[in-house]
Amino acid sequence: MIKFSEQKLAKVQEIIARYPQGKQKSALIPVLHLAQEENGWLSAETMDYVASLLQIEPIEVYEVATFYSMFNLKPVGKFLFEVCQTGPCMISGSDDIVDYIKQRLGIGVGETTADGMFTLKTVECLGACGYAPMMQLGKHYKEHLTKDRVDAIIEECRKNAGALN
Repeated sequence: MIKFSEQKLAKVQEIIARYPQGKQKSALIPVLHLAQEENGWLSAETMDYVASLLQIEPIEVYEVATFYSMFNLKPVGKFLFEVCQTGPCMISGSDDIVDYIKQRLGIGVGETTADGMFTLKTVECLGACGYAPMMQLGKHYKEHLTKDRVDAIIEECRKNAGALN
């Protein structure tokens, strides 16, 4: 059974209180972020729990969680490569970058390496068109991607993996 800690429940109540009475659905995205922080992804059970907290129907949570690429609906690796695939990045070679990452890590889009280290995702515009092709890695943008830059990012992640344990 999924259940937030008292501290996290207090945060949920603080978020809900930002919105007018009866409009608690407006808190959905920030509460989903809190829920995802717990496990790194949103299971159906977690989304049902969020629906109960906000007193909305589970389908209302599923609609939002499946629409936005920032929510993970299955477990992801320690390092999530979210490569932009919108026009400017595509014109600048994001398809080649995605293909290179797939080849280099031995995974497809939406897959995670066997060691649980890397997940590859393609996403819509990340709002950094002038730095294309680019990807998001955690809270950081990795811009002007080339094969050499991707290699350096992968090696940096491997080096930093020990610090995460």
